[in-house]
Amino acid sequence: MKNRLLVAAAATLSAVALAGCGGSSNPLSAPTIAASGSAGASGPIVVGSANFPESALLAEIYAGALRAKGVQVSTKLNIGAREVYIPALQDGSIDLLPEYTGVLLQYFDKNATAVAPDDVYAALQKALPANLIVLDKSSAEDKDAVVVTKQTADKYHLTSIGDLAPVASQLVLGGPPEWATRPTGVPGLKKVYGLTFKEFKPLDVAGPLSVQALKSGQVAAVNLFTTQSAIPQNGFVVLDDPKHLFAAQNVVPLITKSKADPTVTAALNAVSAKLDTPTLAGLVKQVEVDKTDAATVAKNWLAQNGLG
Repeated sequence: MKNRLLVAAAATLSAVALAGCGGSSNPLSAPTIAASGSAGASGPIVVGSANFPESALLAEIYAGALRAKGVQVSTKLNIGAREVYIPALQDGSIDLLPEYTGVLLQYFDKNATAVAPDDVYAALQKALPANLIVLDKSSAEDKDAVVVTKQTADKYHLTSIGDLAPVASQLVLGGPPEWATRPTGVPGLKKVYGLTFKEFKPLDVAGPLSVQALKSGQVAAVNLFTTQSAIPQNGFVVLDDPKHLFAAQNVVPLITKSKADPTVTAALNAVSAKLDTPTLAGLVKQVEVDKTDAATVAKNWLAQNGLG
């Protein structure tokens, strides 16, 4: 996606709070961008992100849009997985994160059944704790996916996740460590599709380790995100999900309710209104393939859309 009265005190307090959460990519470090702008009615905002490039990019976009409206903003990027950054959001260490509707709903309601975008969004609003809200969802969607190489797809005649059933016991599945227990990971694949793999190999969050493991044959199937540039670059095959293990995953700002004043809300909703899936995929490509700094990509996109 992921400072109270005095900016100097804020960096220290946020770091201490995040230290209790643990996680990866050194969430204990001070905000990666110095606070700037005026505090505004709701006070300064700390924007966090998960530990993968698209989340950090979206966090930079949110931060830039808020700065353009005079809001005092700092960032804490690459905090870790949802199991780390949600507690940080709830304890006030961070205030705002880019999120994805379907997986966020399942985090707060493991029995959720909604799959369509509007149904998921409505259910999510009801499932959130009282101190958190989501603002407008964008049409941009980045879904979890089970991905294989074209060679594997051809060998086993795979077009959908269910096609793995006859051969899963012979294959190694890869994904982020959290996939071992998440409802959308190993347990979900077994429950929804009846799949029991030979082994689950913990990797990174749809990152270079996952891509390389699939390319090299260390795993036969892996969890990637549908907007990732690595999929078309390598000719990978995204397996269809006819039983909707992965619900709609629209990009949405998740924010502490007390921070969502009219200025903040309007700025973030304006971002959501401009984001669609092709746009998001193109921005991710600039970061992942062209190796352009995420803050620069965010700044340029905001300026092009009159939001920066």
